[in-house]
Amino acid sequence: MTEHSSKTQKGFRQGRTWRSLKRNTLAMSGFAIIAALIFFSVFAPVLAPFDPAEVRILDRLQAPGAHHWMGTDEFGRDIFSRVLYGARVSLLISSLVVLSAGIVGATMGLAAGYFLGPADFIVMRIIDGLMAFPALLLSLAIMAALGPDTVNLVVALAIVYVPGFARLTRNAVLSIRELEYVEASRAVGAGHLRIMFDHVLPNCLTPLIVQATVVFGYAILSEAALSFLGFGAPSKASWGAILSDGRDWVFNAPWISIYPGIAISLFVLGANLAGDGLRDILDPRTE
Repeated sequence: MTEHSSKTQKGFRQGRTWRSLKRNTLAMSGFAIIAALIFFSVFAPVLAPFDPAEVRILDRLQAPGAHHWMGTDEFGRDIFSRVLYGARVSLLISSLVVLSAGIVGATMGLAAGYFLGPADFIVMRIIDGLMAFPALLLSLAIMAALGPDTVNLVVALAIVYVPGFARLTRNAVLSIRELEYVEASRAVGAGHLRIMFDHVLPNCLTPLIVQATVVFGYAILSEAALSFLGFGAPSKASWGAILSDGRDWVFNAPWISIYPGIAISLFVLGANLAGDGLRDILDPRTE
């Protein structure tokens, strides 16, 4: 096959994938929800009508209305502004978690699936050990040991989600490493690193992209849970921290918790819809 025909085929597959994605209503709805929330977080300084940290005692515990669209908390802070700025914190932390877990997990799974033997045994025993603990309990234990900090929060949640990426990558590599083009690369003297990163890993990206989309939603939930329990990023109003602030006022001022809860639910819904749609489109068994 010539290089020109190979590029033509690749372009045809990409065009067909895009057309399939556009026809998938649920997937497009999921991406639309994610895009909208990212838009609000990026432009929070422009869209927020008030400073999210400004205390206005005279406006405390106001119900949602024309002046404060989502009401105010016990310090008179505008909930709408806090939810917008909270999106920046929650989405940034979750993005770093997915990126870190994806890189570390994919590297571990790639090494385990390609080399097998002792490398596979060591990596999989580490993965089994991490998966032996419930995700929230493990992240709480790590945060208790490291202390509440933004970097520590990213590290704790990334460790929790590394096993999923590692196992997924290993399973994909096991089916790819014996294919003809990989054997041909070995035959012409290509090194292990070149084969792994030029030929094997690119063919594992499809399931990894789907996994990253789904984990993004779970990372938002985990970050919110840890922030709600007091282990979140200090002095930063994430969605989970706003929920935690409102738990003492859940009967007198329920709007403090309702709106960040809706934001979390919407993002998780969007991530799940997008992940399911990508899986349906990119899985070759569905063709």
